[in-house]
Amino acid sequence: MENQSVASKLEALVKLQSIDTKLDELKKLRGDLPDEVQDLEDEIEGYKTRLARFEDELKELEESIKKNKEGAKEAEKLIKKYTEQQKNVRNNREFDAITKEIELQELEIQICEKRTKEAKDLITAKKEEIEKTN
Repeated sequence: MENQSVASKLEALVKLQSIDTKLDELKKLRGDLPDEVQDLEDEIEGYKTRLARFEDELKELEESIKKNKEGAKEAEKLIKKYTEQQKNVRNNREFDAITKEIELQELEIQICEKRTKEAKDLITAKKEEIEKTN
């Protein structure tokens, strides 16, 4: 009876060894796949974070464009106002002062237009960078 018990134990041990060998083969087949999957998931998270940052930057740039356009419109209104005031001046000094104000507002418009163009260029560059990421 002990012989059968030893024999059955040996058979069980052989089966266990066979199962263990199959597990080792599966682990070899699997290889570094879990690590690679984790790396890819981390990379995706990095892209998502980067994309969110780009979107925030785009919103800021669009807001900047809006403010610059409003600034240019305000400067145009002031130019019209000063041009009307020039018609009612009493002396050369008043005329020169108003002319300087008009020139200042024209420069302000140019600055706003330049900033708007720069912001649009940055938006284009950011969008291209986003496309490269995709």
